[in-house]
Amino acid sequence: MQIKIQRWFSILLIVVGLAIGGCSTQEATPLKSSNPKAAETASVPVAESPSPQQGNLPRLEGKATVVLKVKGSPITLEIDGTNAPITAGNFVDLVQRGIYNGLVFHRVVRDPEPFVVQGGDPQGKNPSIPVEQLGTGGFIDPQTKQERYIPLEIKPKGAQAPIYSQTFEKARISVPPQLKHTRGAVAMARSTPPDSASSQFYIALAELPFLDGNYAVFGYVTNGMEVVDKIQQGDRIESIEVTKGIENLKK
Repeated sequence: MQIKIQRWFSILLIVVGLAIGGCSTQEATPLKSSNPKAAETASVPVAESPSPQQGNLPRLEGKATVVLKVKGSPITLEIDGTNAPITAGNFVDLVQRGIYNGLVFHRVVRDPEPFVVQGGDPQGKNPSIPVEQLGTGGFIDPQTKQERYIPLEIKPKGAQAPIYSQTFEKARISVPPQLKHTRGAVAMARSTPPDSASSQFYIALAELPFLDGNYAVFGYVTNGMEVVDKIQQGDRIESIEVTKGIENLKK
């Protein structure tokens, strides 16, 4: 019993580490429905739509393929704009802008068990900033001169559209998300506020169901997971490009 308590305490500390800037995150907890039949319903109401400002964010209407290279080895990602249009659109737009080229994976967690590799802090291009100090930066939009934030966007399984700006627990959603934290899932890192994701993303090194409904998955590694497994803290994204589906990006 003591071993199990220590294991879950370690996992909780790791989840907190997902947050940008070291802010604490919400611990994922199992959700219970007061109406058992609701979990079986094919359609789940949309809790909240994006704000008008968020509606002007890039969107991916369909899917796209992105290939990034680490130490000369390719990693292929399938980006799912069908189920996460704003989150996927933001990522593909940043890829197209060249934001991720040269950035480091500043957080790699494999102990006490495989968790995530995380990167995407634009400050990582500055070699004078130690890797250990990264994790607080986001994309500064050159037009607005402000950091671009995207809403927490998670689509419940069977729903017509995602819910926005709420975790499943807060929105009282009892069905699982359409895009789950399976091994190889690509998702956005954020701090405590749900709409605080910007450019930092992570790749799940194992199945992480306790993150479902709390963080936005927007794609999966379809090839090169063995490369992801070898990524170390400080490794850089040598190159990243959209190889298919760029026509689905709408700005």
